[in-house]
Amino acid sequence: MTGRDEPLDLLEPLEPLEPLWMLAANVVLWRRHGEGGQGQRPGTRMFKGGSKVYVHYRTSGWEECQVIGRPRHGRPYRLAFVATRHLYGFRPRLVRSPAVLRVAASSDFGGFRDEAEAREDAVAMEHLAWELRSGAWPDWPHPEPCHCHECLALRPRR
Repeated sequence: MTGRDEPLDLLEPLEPLEPLWMLAANVVLWRRHGEGGQGQRPGTRMFKGGSKVYVHYRTSGWEECQVIGRPRHGRPYRLAFVATRHLYGFRPRLVRSPAVLRVAASSDFGGFRDEAEAREDAVAMEHLAWELRSGAWPDWPHPEPCHCHECLALRPRR
């Protein structure tokens, strides 16, 4: 039991963490699901559509990524596995946020060495995500009206 005169250890500042180069991406606004991709859902189960996430780890097939982001319900950053096809707009970012760096430090992820290496990976991930999205239901037509990422990207802005 602590008295009023004793200092609290919780108020001590944490030592600063070194910035890391990571890939940032956004969650697709709408995704196709169900039989033949005829259904549509906003975002993913964990993240709202358009949420910014940081790619933390990729599985061996690169079809899933472990990402760090703020979930739909809750404030603190969390780790979650998300299908790569549900992400878009991969870009390199030098992460300085202490909250994101603490979550990233909880595992063995070391980040990228420099921006050039991260940029190469971002281009490869964007291409792979597009291939996975377009190949998920190759023989099924899009529902009408369709709000999936490909259809929203092709639709002219008003």
